Amino acid sequence: MALEDPRATSPPQNVPASDRDTDPARLIGDERLPCGRLVSHVWEQSRAGSDQPDAHTAGCTYCRQATEGLTALDATTRSLRAQRPSARTVADRVVRAVRAEARLGRILPLDEPAHELRIAETTVAKVLRRAADRIPGVRAASCRLTPNEAGTTVIITMTLAATLDQPLPSRAAQVRQAVADASTHEIGLAVSSIDLNIVSELEPVTSPEPTPRKGTGS
Repeated sequence: MALEDPRATSPPQNVPASDRDTDPARLIGDERLPCGRLVSHVWEQSRAGSDQPDAHTAGCTYCRQATEGLTALDATTRSLRAQRPSARTVADRVVRAVRAEARLGRILPLDEPAHELRIAETTVAKVLRRAADRIPGVRAASCRLTPNEAGTTVIITMTLAATLDQPLPSRAAQVRQAVADASTHEIGLAVSSIDLNIVSELEPVTSPEPTPRKGTGS
């Protein structure tokens, strides 16, 4: 479990501190594109700009699509901030936009004797993110599933935003249990491991204080 690993998820130094928790690449986390590049690396390259663009990025369809998508998300985020909603509202809307990718992803085998049933990665990811979101103080941003070499089990890698009002190890254990239960009972997927990366801090939700009642007096 990693909390804000600067090697993979830190935005460029010219990004204001107030913007970092809702930076699109930061919410996506350490996703690796089919070409092998990390999404965070491609986004940092794009934002930094250069008179001599990287040869791989310039000719790579996957990097170009990632940059275009994150550019649109970044524009949406900036527009939302101009409306001055709470940081949590901005983060929630950006997460929903990140989740709105239309690709099916990998086709994964279900845990049944013949291994003939398959399910799309995006369908599984939606169910598992929903399971993680049921844990108080947690918001799932992305979920990646990687089959093992035999193609019979999967490794789940999930990026999260979480409040820091409770110890992270215990909260991570709750998320793992919820995701494992959903994998087994809702989907029928055999899981070998569940890796969690906490990449952003959520603001704790506080209940409004009750309004004091005025004395009735005589």
